[in-house]
Amino acid sequence: MKHCRSLLCALLAALLTGCGAVSPQSAEPAQEGYTFFDALGYETTLTSWDRVVSLYGSFAEAWTLAGGTLVGAASDAVEERGLPLGQDTAVVGSVKEPNLEKVLAADPDFVILSADITGQVGLHQALTDAGIPHAYFRTDTFSEYLTMLELFCSMTGREDLYQQNGLAVQEEIDRVKAAVQGQPRPTALLIRAYSTGAKAKDADNLAGVILRDLGADNLAARRESLLEELSLEEIIAADPDFIFLTTMGASDDAALAYMEDTFAQNPAWSELSAVKNGRYVLLPRELFHYKPNARWGESYAYLAKILYPGLTGQLP
Repeated sequence: MKHCRSLLCALLAALLTGCGAVSPQSAEPAQEGYTFFDALGYETTLTSWDRVVSLYGSFAEAWTLAGGTLVGAASDAVEERGLPLGQDTAVVGSVKEPNLEKVLAADPDFVILSADITGQVGLHQALTDAGIPHAYFRTDTFSEYLTMLELFCSMTGREDLYQQNGLAVQEEIDRVKAAVQGQPRPTALLIRAYSTGAKAKDADNLAGVILRDLGADNLAARRESLLEELSLEEIIAADPDFIFLTTMGASDDAALAYMEDTFAQNPAWSELSAVKNGRYVLLPRELFHYKPNARWGESYAYLAKILYPGLTGQLP
């Protein structure tokens, strides 16, 4: 594929943490397959990818967006992503607790894992001992997704799908970013809540990255104390223009209940500018909690329309 050289450069610059003995030339497609370093710095050599297992629903979807098929996937591929897996595709445990026996029973020649999930990181030695090629990925930014998709599409030979589900999405994002250039910067607070707590988030997750790319002044970027403890007093003192909420867990309900019990019942909460002006926003999971993959452009446009309502007609 004509993108192979850019693939390797992106892999070395974004996904990969080591360089070892692998040169840029040796990572290009060849008869023997692909050799590259993954997000955890492990060297991976692939010679076949006919029987692929993904232990993360987002990456399972990315593989299918590249034209690949799966013989195994974690349960979130169905429960959260709604992927139409065939009857011959095994469910090999959950994201946090993958079932190694079921993974091995699927007889994979390539296993795709998340670099951010402890239960998956812990499978490295067992998969290595079993002689099963595998690689860890991380896609907290669109560029990381694009790098992964380029690799996958190179493997499947579907450059058309790289264009459709990657480069075309990049164009959508670029249009959104261009539209908001020069606009006054709104202040924002991004909160990730779960059933027993909540934390402010900076650009260490996808919603925070998008806020930064769209020019928002995220309070967590300059008030590090909020990253450790979400203090109502500090929020009141900063009085952000927007408060954005993402949730973790099986549903939004438990996280919203925590926010209600901890913050919303305090009269001072209702006096915040964001709350009074209807700018306390629960972000949809499919665009801001689960990795959006080919919907990254929608994620950017969704937030841009909230941050800059006067530009709505200029945004996709």
